[in-house]
Amino acid sequence: MALEDAKGQVDLAFTRTNRKGLAYENAFGGAVSFLRRNYTKDLDGVDLAITGIPFDQAVTHRPGARFGPRAIREASCLQPYDPPYGWGGFDPLSEFEIIDYGDMPFDYANVAEVPALIEAHFKHILHAGPGTVALGGDHFMTLPILRAYAAKYGPMSVIQFDAHSDLWADDDMNRIDHGTFMYKAVKLGLIDVERSVQIGIRTECDDYHGIQYIDARTCHEQGAVNVAKQVKDIVGGHPAYVTFDIDALDPAFAPGTGTPVWGGLASWQAAAILRDLAGINMVGGDVVEVSPPYDTTGATAIAGAHVATELCCLALCNKRELPVA
Repeated sequence: MALEDAKGQVDLAFTRTNRKGLAYENAFGGAVSFLRRNYTKDLDGVDLAITGIPFDQAVTHRPGARFGPRAIREASCLQPYDPPYGWGGFDPLSEFEIIDYGDMPFDYANVAEVPALIEAHFKHILHAGPGTVALGGDHFMTLPILRAYAAKYGPMSVIQFDAHSDLWADDDMNRIDHGTFMYKAVKLGLIDVERSVQIGIRTECDDYHGIQYIDARTCHEQGAVNVAKQVKDIVGGHPAYVTFDIDALDPAFAPGTGTPVWGGLASWQAAAILRDLAGINMVGGDVVEVSPPYDTTGATAIAGAHVATELCCLALCNKRELPVA
């Protein structure tokens, strides 16, 4: 940490003139953005856009994930002093242009229009060039995001970290439900099921519709290295979207979520699996279901911020310029 720089840095979300570089602003002060990146709508030259979807009206139990993007951004202010740990010195903050694109606006009282707004929001960003890491919000938001990605890349490989499969049968495509988004994504042809995988599952599912899964107990027994290898074998080089429901973590590590289930991943397991996925063709991702009203210590938001940072690393590590031997 550059203490000398910390004395003069404040409100970097608005005052920094270079989109690249670490940040030394006091974690407890200043305007909050994800990893102290620039708040901007200018997508020219951007490698990765962070954007929030503060929507939680599709939940089956506890609400509050609408406050997730704000909490994740605040928690992320603990991180931008150093390159992310565990990536061998890879520093995406200094090597790439990452921006905070802000939250998607919508009319909270017109829920039916939200899916189309989300899809259009991401199509706009993807058309300009950068990939995205989205901050949720409940897990329904991933369905319209996948619509936008499939429009550009075709059926996606989906790597889903979750306690639940979200494959409840629901053929009413107008229903907005975070427990059915994967079922609908399969039925709509947005997912390449043979190249998709769910990790950390620990609730019953009658039909996985061809999607492979590695349940939580298997993760515990086989270890992070083996799990990551299985995932990479399944996904291969296909364009992949990584969606991380924070309830993939055990409630001991992430209590601030709507539908917690015991027996989940430890934070160290999730970190190790994500880092060992380096090399996949990740073109986008999200972290969802962080609910600050149930997160009395802030631990869940901290976990969400770390997941989002790992997703940034996964999305950009293949694009770095390696030194010539």
